[in-house]
Order: sequence, then C-alpha cells, then structure tokens
Amino acid sequence: MSQQTARRGGAAWALVITSVAGFMAALDNLVVTTALPSIREDLGGGLHDLEWTVSAYTLTFAVLLMFGAALGDRFGRRRLFIAGITVFTGASAAAAMAPGIDSLIAARAVQGAGAAVMMPLTLTLLTAAVPVAKRGMAYGIWGAVNGLAVASGPLVGGSLTEHISWQWIFWLNVPLGLALLPLARLRLAESHGTGAPLDVPGTLLASGGLFGVVYGLVRGPADGWTSSLVLTGLFAGGALLVGFILYSTRAKNPMLPMRLFRSRAFSGINAASLLMFLGMFGSIFLLSQYMQGVLGYSPTEAGLRMLPWTGMPMLVAPIAGILADRVGGRPVVAAGLFLQSLGLGYMAVVATADASYTVQLPALIISGIGMALFFAPASHLVMSSVRPTEQGIASGANNALREVGGALGIAVMASIFAAQGGYETGQTFVDGMRPALVTGSAVVAVAGVAALLIPTRRRTEQQPAPAEPAPVLETAAH
Repeated sequence: MSQQTARRGGAAWALVITSVAGFMAALDNLVVTTALPSIREDLGGGLHDLEWTVSAYTLTFAVLLMFGAALGDRFGRRRLFIAGITVFTGASAAAAMAPGIDSLIAARAVQGAGAAVMMPLTLTLLTAAVPVAKRGMAYGIWGAVNGLAVASGPLVGGSLTEHISWQWIFWLNVPLGLALLPLARLRLAESHGTGAPLDVPGTLLASGGLFGVVYGLVRGPADGWTSSLVLTGLFAGGALLVGFILYSTRAKNPMLPMRLFRSRAFSGINAASLLMFLGMFGSIFLLSQYMQGVLGYSPTEAGLRMLPWTGMPMLVAPIAGILADRVGGRPVVAAGLFLQSLGLGYMAVVATADASYTVQLPALIISGIGMALFFAPASHLVMSSVRPTEQGIASGANNALREVGGALGIAVMASIFAAQGGYETGQTFVDGMRPALVTGSAVVAVAGVAALLIPTRRRTEQQPAPAEPAPVLETAAH
C-alpha cells in the first residue's frame, strides 16, 4: 500500500465510506416493492408501470456494472466513485419529487446507472486502503452492511411508506449521498487499473447481452415466457454474451480478460455467487409476501420478524471475515452456503397457512448465519484471485453475476410458484411456495459444492495472480 494511500485514505474512513455507498446501492434493489400500492394510489399507472419501477433500476444496474468498473480503472476509481454517488443522489431526489409514474421510472433507471458506477468501485477502493492482514475483517463489515441492505429492503420500504410516505424511501439516500461526497474526495486515495484504453466493442457486447438476458428474466413472469419481447431478449442477449466471450478471448485489451476464468478461485467464487443470489433473492421475494399475504403481518411487522435472517449479517459477518483471515475463505463460504440451503429447506418443511412464528424461527436463524458467513469471505476470495490492477473489473463482473442471479432467482421462483399454487387462498400460496423454496435450497447447495472446488487458502491468497509480472498500482499525486 502506498504512503499516499495510508496518509489520505485511512482504513476506517474507507470502510465507512464504501459500506454506506454499498448500502444505498444494494438497498434500492428491493426497497420499492412494499411501497408499490401507495405509489399507484398517488401517481396512478397500471400493474405494468409499477413493475417497471422495480425493473428499471435492476436493468441499468446489472447492465452497466462492468462498464462502470472499467471506467474507474481507466479514468480513476475515486473520481468515478464520486461521479456515481452524484448521479445516484440526484436521481434519488428526482424519484422522490416525481410528478408521475413515467418520470419515476426514468429516475429509477438513472439511479441504477449511478449505482452501477459506484458499487463495484467500493470493493476496489476498500482493498487499496486496508492492509492485507486486516482485509478479511474489513470485508466482513462491508459484507454485513450490504447483506443487511439487500435483505431489509422490504422492511425499510414498508416502514417508511407506512409511517411517513413512499417518497422517503428515496429521500433517505439524499443526505447520505451529500455526506459521502466530501468524505470520498478528502479521505479516499486515487488509484487506476492498467491504463489500457476502453474496450468499446467488448463494452457494447457485454452491455447489450446483459440487457437482453436481464430484461427477459425480469419481464418473463409478468409478460409470459412466450412473449416475443421476452424471447427476443433472452436469445439475442445470450447470443451477444457468447459473442462477448469469443471476442474477449482474442482481443488485445479486453474489458474482462477470459484468462481470469482459468483460475479455479475466480471461476468457483463467481459460480457460487450467482447461484447464491439465485436462491436467496427468489426466496426473500416469496417469504416477504408469505408473511404479509398469508400470515397477515403488516410490512413493518413482517420485516421485524425476518430480522433473525436479515439482521444476522451485522452480528456474524465481521466474525466470518476474521475466520477467513485465519483459515481461508473457502471453508467459511462453503459452510455459509450449506447453512443457507439448510435454512431454506427447513422453512419449506414447516411453512403452513397458519404457521406460528416460533416454528419458523430456527429456519430464519440458520439462514441468517449462512448468509452472513457467505458475504465477507466471498468478497475476499474475488479480490484475492486477481491482480490489484484487475480488481475493479473483477468486482464489476462478480456484482453483475450476482444481479443476474437475483433476477433469475425471482423469475424461476415466480414460475414454480405460479405452476404449483397461487394467491387465491393461504393454502394455495403455501402450495406454490414450498416447491419454490425447495428449489432455492437445492440451488444454494450446488453453490456450496462450487465453493468447495475453490483451491485452498495457500493458492488463492498467497499466489492470487497468474505467472506474468503484475503492473504496479498507480496512485495519483496531489
């Protein structure tokens, strides 16, 4: 770590700044879901419009993640991080003041673009500021905050909507963003990637492919899987991603070097991340509805009852980070995934139309511990599997795969739920939810198997990069 990094960007400040920024970006994935009825009452619009208030953010966020990371590597990670915060904060204010549903959807799309630039750079900046020996604990706290944001989105959105107004789910970001801007400028050190020119063809192929695939997955449950737009998105997006892979194997300076996937550590943790988010997002999507629609809890009551799951990362993830420093990330990640799988399977068994909270509690606790054990070591494994100059794009790729996994999870779970049950009665909901949760449990178990394929600590953490010499991390002088 350079003297400038140590002087300007203390580890504690970097941890606070990147954790808060990651929290804002992750929270807005699901924070709108419980506010949709109130938004419809105020702004009008049909079901299709309401779904787009969620989908617009997911689409731009997933599509632009790798591009945002590449911009940071090329033009300065701190500079682009600040730009991302600025765009995200401004779009949040625009969403809060939206006079109609169309302007709200547009603001959500811009929010996603800002988050896509900001989010992958949080890990890169944190890695540059924290000494190697303390990164596990730092990733643990960062992962705890981000995991809490993902899982508590429905609770935060429901509570603000119920007790204040739906606009406050967006106003919440504004003071946080305004506070982060001067702190990021003063307390974070600048760094760059390799300095290679932007890969324009690769960027267009990757962004177009991700847009098609994520669009198809997001719209499939609502529009039908045989819809012409959905099918076009899935097939065209898939073809563009294949083209991106083929192009990147031959390009001189590709945005995402395919040689990274020759590393078992990089491939294993990315496969595990995609599958983990597939199982987790789909399950939270159904369980939040189960607690409100079937068991009769208000949004706030449902969110509070899910705290043993959603709040557990705040307690366990820092410990998981310390464990990863001592024994390596592989066993901690695998244990977390298998516990998450066990918790989802347990919930599938005990869920009924009138299940008591006491019966559900062990499943929520097991799932919470599992999720907490995953987040911090997974981030550590991603960042330690590549060279410092490649950490930005590695973080962007991992976040993009997580977003695709989350969109795929909701699509798969919703399809299984619709095929086996429905919203007619509490029992029909449970009939559809149970097989969906079993599927989620199985998918997360496969993620655990993928984690076991990651090499041991010595190979992944002591020798993270391929054999060729690694470029020196650049830091701009001020």
